[in-house]
Amino acid sequence: MTIVTERGLTIRPLDSACGAEIIGADLTKELSGAQVEAIQKAWDEHLVLLFRGQDLSQEDQLRFASHFGDLGARKKAPEALRDRAEGKLQLDPRVLLVSNMKENGVPLGAFGDGDMWFHIDSGYSERPYKYTFIYGLKLPSTGGNTLFGNMYKAYEAVPERLKKLLTGKRALHVHEYKRNEKVDANTDISKVPHWFHPVFISHPRTGKKSLFVDRLMTARIEGFTAQESDEILAELYEIGENPANVYEHVWQLGDFVMWDNLATIHARTYFPKEEDRMLRRCTIEGVPVHE
Repeated sequence: MTIVTERGLTIRPLDSACGAEIIGADLTKELSGAQVEAIQKAWDEHLVLLFRGQDLSQEDQLRFASHFGDLGARKKAPEALRDRAEGKLQLDPRVLLVSNMKENGVPLGAFGDGDMWFHIDSGYSERPYKYTFIYGLKLPSTGGNTLFGNMYKAYEAVPERLKKLLTGKRALHVHEYKRNEKVDANTDISKVPHWFHPVFISHPRTGKKSLFVDRLMTARIEGFTAQESDEILAELYEIGENPANVYEHVWQLGDFVMWDNLATIHARTYFPKEEDRMLRRCTIEGVPVHE
C-alpha cells in the first residue's frame, strides 16, 4: 500500500479492504480549500478516513463535516420506539451520541449496548445519509471496534447469476431500532420507518456500483417468495461481510472517523456492558439512490 503526500497531508492506507489515515491535519483549525479537496479525493478512493489525536468540540466536528454537504438531521423514532433512540444529552438535532452511558437510569445517548450487526445509516429512509462522521469521547478497555465492509468490492464479488437475477430489483429496509436481531418482514411495518431501495445502486458521486443491503435492516427482496428472498439475502450478506473486504477499526481516544455511507456497511463488536463508551456522530444529508 502506497503512502501519498498531498497538500501537506499524508495519506496512509490502513487495509486492503478500505480505510486510510490522514496525517497532518488539525481539525480544530480551518483547512484550505485544496486540503478539503485532497481529503475528498482520498475519501472517494478509500471510503473510510481516520484522523488520530484530535481534540474536537462539537462545533469543530460540525464545522469540518459541513465542508462535504448539508449537515443531516437526526432521524426521529416513532413514539412507541422513542426510548430506544433518544438520550438526555442529545440536544442538537444534528448530533447523535452513540453511548451506553446513563445518569440516574436515564440514557445519555442511544444504540450503545453490546454488539451491533452490519447496517447502513438511515438506509430505511428515502434519502440515506451520504456520509457519517464519528468522534471517540469515551471508550471501553476492550471491544466496541467498528467493522467497515467495502460494498464496491462486494458488488464486484456478486456472482453473475445473481447480478442478472437482481438487476432492477428492490429490497425493503426496515428500522425497528434493534441492534442484533433480524427484521421480521411478516409483521405490520406501517408504524416503523421503512423504504425500498435498489439492491444495486450507482454511487451519486463516483458512479461506481455498490451492493446496497445489510443484515440488520434489509427485510426482503421484492418479487421472490420469503424463502427465496431469505436465501438470496443470506448469500449477499456473506459477500458483503467477507473478512477480506472488511476493515476493523480499533478505537483510540481522540480518533475521528468518517465514512461513505453509500459505499460501505458498518458494524460494532461486543464490549463489556459495565464499561462506558460514547461516540459523537453527525452526518451529511443524502439523496434518493438509484440503480
